[in-house]
This record gives sequence, structure tokens and C-alpha cells, in this order.
Amino acid sequence: MNLPGGIPSAHTDTFARTLLPARKYWPEFDYSADHLSHYPDQINAVEVLLDNAIREGAGDKPAYIHQGETWTYSMLKEQAERIARVLVEDYGLEPGNRVLLRSANNPMVIACWLGVLKAGGICVSTMPLLRAKELSYIVERVKIRLALCEYSLDSEMEKAKDLSPCLERVSYFSPLGQNNDEKADLDRRTAEKQPSFENVKTAADDVALIVFTSGSTGQPKAAAQFHRDILAVSDSVPLTYRIQADDVICGSPTFAFTYGLAAFILYPLRYRACAVLTPPKPELILQAIAQHRVTNLLAVPTSFNAMLNIIDNYDTSSLRQCSSAGEHLQLPLWEKWLEKTGVRIINGVGATEFMSHFLSDDVAVNRPGTAGRAVPGFKVKIIDQLGNEVPRGTSGLIAIKGTTGCRYLDDEDRQRGFVRDGWNVPSDLFMQDEDGYFWYLDRADDIIVSSGYNISPLEVERCILEHPLVAECAVVGVPDSERGKLVRACVVLKNPALEGAQTAKSIQDFVKENIAPYKYPRDIVFFDELPRTPTGKIQRFRLLE
Repeated sequence: MNLPGGIPSAHTDTFARTLLPARKYWPEFDYSADHLSHYPDQINAVEVLLDNAIREGAGDKPAYIHQGETWTYSMLKEQAERIARVLVEDYGLEPGNRVLLRSANNPMVIACWLGVLKAGGICVSTMPLLRAKELSYIVERVKIRLALCEYSLDSEMEKAKDLSPCLERVSYFSPLGQNNDEKADLDRRTAEKQPSFENVKTAADDVALIVFTSGSTGQPKAAAQFHRDILAVSDSVPLTYRIQADDVICGSPTFAFTYGLAAFILYPLRYRACAVLTPPKPELILQAIAQHRVTNLLAVPTSFNAMLNIIDNYDTSSLRQCSSAGEHLQLPLWEKWLEKTGVRIINGVGATEFMSHFLSDDVAVNRPGTAGRAVPGFKVKIIDQLGNEVPRGTSGLIAIKGTTGCRYLDDEDRQRGFVRDGWNVPSDLFMQDEDGYFWYLDRADDIIVSSGYNISPLEVERCILEHPLVAECAVVGVPDSERGKLVRACVVLKNPALEGAQTAKSIQDFVKENIAPYKYPRDIVFFDELPRTPTGKIQRFRLLE
């Protein structure tokens, strides 16, 4: 199969390519910047991220630290090559096959990610908190027949397999790939393989990743990213956030988030740095900072806020840079962090469709409270509902064009809604001041961004309506100083006499059991009836009162 321009694709399985939107609905991409114009038409992103590191003499350098163990760059490359051999020789992976990854942050899942790309596969990373129904939707949506899963997360994965006819195999692994337990099938198979594998010669525009992101309709959208996109994100970061080979990186986001993917795979590997992987608990992150002399901390505002409560108990003097993304960074939090640590948090704004930031402050953080300016390689403007650019100082929708952008699989309606006249328009309200800095105002759609997670109100509503006591439900996001937004469920019960804390907890527990726990409503308000317009639509603004 040839790609546009006559470049041959390496994918014998063309499923993902055929589901890409028609080219006329793609955003315009710009690779003319000096740091982006050198990519060849055929390249496997792992060549740049990992293989070249060995050629440059970084083989003995620490790449990852986890649970007291250190993986060097050479160890990571060898394990990735063993995994690639297992995928191809034992599991019959063909270039273009999708592989689901389910794990917390650890070296083994990163080796899996690299191994899949080496073998020409497409990575579909999922958050460890997802439940069986959510996993099954992803599996069926992009026809996944193979999943690699951390064995401590087997329960929901096995349920998802029962729900997913196309999922033929789940292979389990341990965080460090060294478990001899019968269940750790991937660990045992990789131990039997030699660490040698010739990367599949993928095209720069072959699909490398499919990332699922929540949408206002309640069904996750599947965004495709190419090998070229991975390199564009990796090569753009030093222009706003400087990472050096002697840096040690730590933080809170899961690598299944594109923020975590960039923070713990793309950035450290591209610049031959080291990452400390730890569960996203504030005390564990702070312990890691003190023990490993972490220089770069990447987290969501909720995590920064939680760390502030106990930061006096830890030595954070090694920190050189801090980066925030995932939700709006409030100025009071920025000021408190600076007071406690002496380090200015660099605020950035991105989206799953871009894989990383399109707006970011620079390391000096000259305008605290803003989202910064356009990342080099991107053009950003503010428009009205008709697509006309508005004067500075006027609020409107943000529109972005540059090195990465939206390509939804088999979803023309939402593709056309996101991309307008070649510009990506993600329904966020911003204002650009006279000095060119962008100020975040709010989301124009109904998505609730809480603690960095995108939560679809409709998905939560659907779940709550399955509770046997619930007659009606509407979900909204209410402002919260710690989480940005809080999920509020406005509930009408079949029997109003059951209103109270016990029923509220029953609803919350029910949601946690059926969809990812971070989506559960932390605030439940009971109504006799939901407020509606004369045409029957729920008046959501009244639910925020």
C-alpha cells in the first residue's frame, strides 16, 4: 500500500489507514521549521528515541528507575527487541496490527511500547483504572486481537476479554519483566529470546499510536498519531522546556495520557535523560525527588496541590524545572509552589489530538497565570463561532495549526467538528492579550476536566441511570479549588424517601465498579425533578447553582 506521495507503507494490516478521515478533513500540517524539516519519508520512531542512543554511547546510562531497580539504555533496548521477537515469532504480529497496553508506569510496559513500534505494530495504551466495559469498547472499536497487560491488573482485563470476541490473546507481564510465575507469560517468553531484532521500516506517516480521548457524546474518540508525530513532539520540547542528558525526571501522569507519554517516554529517551517511575501518590513522588535528586517534575495541578500539603517534610532542592498540564494551573497554586520551592512552574496547554503542548510558557515564566505562547512549529489564534479571527483582548475559541493535529478514526462528524478550514478547534475558550500571551477561560463544550482527567458527563449519566434506585440523572462539572472541576450528579430517585448519604454512597460505589473510578461523582444532589426548558431540555446552568 502506498501513502500519499507514493511512499510505501510497511503495514500489511491496513485497517487503521483505511479508517483515517478523508484528506480534505485533515488539519493542515507544517513541518517547515528547522527542527522539523529533516525527517525522511521512511523512519521508525524507535530508531531516534532509543537505537540512536546506543550508537551515541548512552548504553550504560540509566534510562529508568523503578522499585529500586535501574534499567540502562542497553537493557531497555535488549528487552524491547526480545518483546518484538515474541510479538512476531510467538504471537504472529503483522505490521499494522493494534496492540492494547494496560499497565501502571513501569519499565516493562515502556519496553512493550517500544517493542510494538519496532515490530511495526500500533500501540493502544489504556489507563490502568479503566473497567472491563471501557476496555471492551476500545478493543472492539479498533479490532484488537492482542493485549499486553501487567499481571496485577488481570481481573478487568479478563472480563474485557470475555466481552470482546476479537481479542484472541492477553499476555501478562510484571513491572520489571522478571517474574517466573506461570501467569507472567510475556516475562517467560522474553527470557527465552535473543536481544536482536531489525526494526520494521515503517513510513514516517504510518500510524504508530491510537489514543482514545473522551468526547461530549460519551463515546471515546480514537485519535491516530504517526511515527512522524512522535518525532515532532520529541523535537519541539527543548524550545520551551529544556531537557538535558543529566536530568532526572519524575511526576504524576500515567503514560497512557499523552502528557505522561511525552513526560516519561518521548522526552527522556529523546534527550538521553533518566526517568524515575513511581505511583502517582504525593508522598512517593516527593520521596523519589529527595532520594534520586530529581531535576524535572511534571505533574497535573491537583498533584502539585497535594504535594504542597506535605512538601516541608522532603528535600526538593534538586528541582530545576517543573511543568504543569492536564488542566488549568491557577495562579494561587503557582505562587504557593514558588514560595515553597523557589521553582517557577511552566504552564502548558495541549490535547490528546496533538500529543503534547501547543501553548507553553518558557522557562522564565514571564507571565504567571497565562498558558504562555504558541510552541515553535504551531500557529495559534482566537476565532469567533464563524471562524473569524477576533481582536486581541476578546474571548473566543482557540484555533491551532502546526506539527500535529486531529485525525479521528472512522468518525467523520466529529472530525469535521474539530477541524475547520485546516485549523484544529478543540472547543476551548481563550483570550490573547496585547503582548501575545494566551489566557485560558473555560471549555466551550460539556467535558469536565477534573484533576487532569477528561470526563464525559453523558458517560457518567448512562452509568448512574443503570442504578436500580435512580429514575433520572444529569451530570455537570462544578468549580473546585483543588481539582479544577468536580463531578456533580443531580439525581431523581424512584423513591424520594431514600434520599440521603447512604444512597449517595451506593450510587458512587456503583459508578466506581462499572467505569473508571476517577469518573465517579464526588458531589450528589437529589432533586424531586430536574429543571427543564419548555421544550424539555435540562437547564444545566441551574444545576450548577
